[in-house]
Amino acid sequence: MRLLLAAGADPERVSGHDADLPLCGAAVGGHTEVVRSLLSAGARPDRREEFGFTAMAWAVGCGHAATVLALLEYGADPGLPGPGGEPPIVLAARRGSADCVRALLRHGASDLGEALAEARHRLSLDVEEELRRGLAQAYESAGAYECVVRRVREGDGITVVVELLRDGQPFAGDERQTGHAAIATLLERELGIATSFAELARRALAMGDPRGENWTESVRTLSGRGDEETYQAAAAWCAGPDPVRQAFAVDVLAGLGFPDGPGPFAARSLPLLRELAARAEHPDLVQSLLAALAAYGDADAVEDVLRHAAHPSPAVRARVADALHGLVRDDGTAAAEALVTLAADPDPKVRARTATALAGLAADSPEIRDALAALLHTGDAETAVEAARGLARRGDPRAADALAAVLEEQPQDSPAYTAALDAIDLVADPDAARTLRAAARRAASR
Repeated sequence: MRLLLAAGADPERVSGHDADLPLCGAAVGGHTEVVRSLLSAGARPDRREEFGFTAMAWAVGCGHAATVLALLEYGADPGLPGPGGEPPIVLAARRGSADCVRALLRHGASDLGEALAEARHRLSLDVEEELRRGLAQAYESAGAYECVVRRVREGDGITVVVELLRDGQPFAGDERQTGHAAIATLLERELGIATSFAELARRALAMGDPRGENWTESVRTLSGRGDEETYQAAAAWCAGPDPVRQAFAVDVLAGLGFPDGPGPFAARSLPLLRELAARAEHPDLVQSLLAALAAYGDADAVEDVLRHAAHPSPAVRARVADALHGLVRDDGTAAAEALVTLAADPDPKVRARTATALAGLAADSPEIRDALAALLHTGDAETAVEAARGLARRGDPRAADALAAVLEEQPQDSPAYTAALDAIDLVADPDAARTLRAAARRAASR
């Protein structure tokens, strides 16, 4: 696209008998970089196609939040109605794309009440069943077919995809995201509507997806209130028998009173959280507890964290490494021993989190250095850079070779390459540091 535009192609020339616009074609496919290229070449963001569609209507209707954001950054009207007369934020609420709603809100979208009504209406519907019904009505005369349903994780949300197949090949389909609860919650917050703890908790648990967008938006709203009523409700749930309900309450307590510090609830929350951590086993609950203890920064809770270092869930073991990274203030002998063990974990995510925790640990020992050196060879460049950073901080010469390999092999726009550049300043040997900077210059000139 950039080559065509540089050669003089018109970014607004229509194509096809339906007068399709290039910008709309890019937006409907979620091709954000193409959208940016067309806009920077002069395409008007709000121009309509023959049937009244705009690029924004296509992008919002398909849930392409990055494309929506690009259009808004280039001046698209966040309130311009689509072909059906509905503003983009209502279309985003219908689609179930919380990220699209957030982008529109950041750029001044109005019609929030209408969007909230749409989101609340969708809360009472079964997304899969609604899609099935719509396709069945549209293709009732299509003869025999098979209906296949997929649930696709996209970011913090789930997209439900329903396809109709004939002879194993799809001939029709529809999809919708499932962030309607998150959208209702954030719009209520924007409008100053105080939804009850019970209702927000119901929304969070309805999808059965801890830490999904419906869950986290309810947590964010309740934690942000920072009031006694919310504390009491969360504390009561922590004392209940359901570990998933407990996990939700713990997440609320973890953020209560922040971002301005632990606030007045820390003294009451910490004993409750530590007592629960001493007996919890359910992976969702343990992860929430570890994150909460780390958020409160209570160094005395290290022992409560360490008891979960051998938990059967890799997600929990990774969270242990995260928590230790935030909690250990001194040489942390017991924490160091646990992290050395976790450095050899079979799960790559656990090893990656452990590399970061070990790199930041104040302690130093041959065992820690050897664990970091082993993490240089896991096959993941970002893990290798973190391990190299930990070795460099300890003056270990093995860091230089690892950083050189990343600078030589990784793309310059990759996180690993950027982190390796920053880590050069930690290399104590001046000759090795000069060699690494020269390698970086050579890579930049390629």
